[in-house]
Amino acid sequence: MRELAQGPEVWAVPWPCLAEFYGVVTHPRVFRPATTIAEAIEQIDAWAESPTFALLAEPDRHWPTLKRLLSDRRIVGPAIHDARIAALCIQHAVRELWSADRDFSRYPGLRVVNPLIAK
Repeated sequence: MRELAQGPEVWAVPWPCLAEFYGVVTHPRVFRPATTIAEAIEQIDAWAESPTFALLAEPDRHWPTLKRLLSDRRIVGPAIHDARIAALCIQHAVRELWSADRDFSRYPGLRVVNPLIAK
């Protein structure tokens, strides 16, 4: 993340991922001790201050893309969260999504790279 934030290329985070980051790091049953509210906000602000950082938000025509993914991939229940992120990435022509979540492999055309595995 530091290399991205300090590098010359544009990098982006979908809005739902920022919310999920905040929810996970501040959750007292996930981390003991949990990250404080101030620390979590400070980290998100630090990313946002990078001159090459972009937030991916839902464009006006988000529903048709998401609807297609939901129907084609037969998405139900909590898998909607990943579908929202995949749709955002597809709509914003993201070259690669960094995630350790293998569920993203169900979306053709979305290149997923696990940043925790050495290249």
